[in-house]
Amino acid sequence: MSAVQDKEWEDRVKGLLKAELKRRNVTYAELVGKLADIGVMDSEPNIRNKISRGKFTAVFLIQCLQAIGVQEVRL
Repeated sequence: MSAVQDKEWEDRVKGLLKAELKRRNVTYAELVGKLADIGVMDSEPNIRNKISRGKFTAVFLIQCLQAIGVQEVRL
């Protein structure tokens, strides 16, 4: 895959996560707390940077979605 294709996928995944956060009115600070509730410890600046870059693992994506109560994702 080319760098352009990678960037497109990263942007798509980043957009999906940001849309779910916005839909539920969850701030990054609140996400830190919700992640901590499920045993995932991370700082707000680190989470903000991961999401901003769009470079994070599928595990992190699922942890975030689980933490904010997402049951279903439409692609």
